Amino acid sequence: MWNGLTTWLFNDARRGKRLTADSVAVVVRGYARLLRPANALIAAAAVCVGAVVAVGTSEAALQWQAVAFGAVVAFLFTGAGNALNDVYDRETDRVNHPDRPIPSGQVSPRAASVLAGSLFAAAILAGMSINIPASGLVLASLALMVAYEERFKASGWSGNLLIAWLVGSLFVFAGLCVYGGRVEPLAIAASLAVLAGLSTVAREVVKDIEDLAGDVDRATLPRRRGIPFAGRVAQAFLAAAVVLSVLPAILGILGPWYPPLVAAADAIFIYAAWHATRSPGRSERAMKGAMVVALAAFLAGGLA
Repeated sequence: MWNGLTTWLFNDARRGKRLTADSVAVVVRGYARLLRPANALIAAAAVCVGAVVAVGTSEAALQWQAVAFGAVVAFLFTGAGNALNDVYDRETDRVNHPDRPIPSGQVSPRAASVLAGSLFAAAILAGMSINIPASGLVLASLALMVAYEERFKASGWSGNLLIAWLVGSLFVFAGLCVYGGRVEPLAIAASLAVLAGLSTVAREVVKDIEDLAGDVDRATLPRRRGIPFAGRVAQAFLAAAVVLSVLPAILGILGPWYPPLVAAADAIFIYAAWHATRSPGRSERAMKGAMVVALAAFLAGGLA
């Protein structure tokens, strides 16, 4: 099946032209950019970190197969979601991001749709090998992803909240992979999900500010209420994430290495909040970096 899919994807990209070494590299680069593998790897890492924090290093190691399958699910699902997003955003990307694979002509919308569907199917199959609750969350997340693209993205604010849930649910999914029927691992995973969700809402709002010129058909928060108001909303969510980030240390969920690392992440979040309206592109990139630092803080605190 995968050999047939690969052949079809290359033929679609070639469009009757002779396939050379250079054209193969261009095709591979186009599909790789479509999936945004760096983001997919971060999602996979979040599942591994969430599992370690939820049940501890020793127990997570004993359940390494479930953790590994969970990381694979997160990678495949995130890559598929990125491809699906580019399919639905292909018209606005002609204004906001003309260099992306579809508007630049590297990948056709049809090929991107087929690739997304195939990766979603692979993620569902991998999720079924973990346990019923984990596979159920994968199916629910797929339904929410499609609903986001079909309806909620255009409505702005509700779409921001939905994406925040999908990002935060990575930690819930990690907890489900290893929880073994216990409530405590899920409660720990949920606390990480809340922190991730708050910062994600802020990042999505800032991205809407950055993409305001091309989002002419969407009722995003900056379009409906203006850039200053949207900036204040993003700053409020970042402030909530920074304030609540101390709770895992206070409650003893995470160890002594967590506070200094999360303080570094919080400093970057504060920097991002300062630039939310002044330079939304810089703010969005800073928040992405802060999320990586925060992930490292979760891992360090879980290992301690």
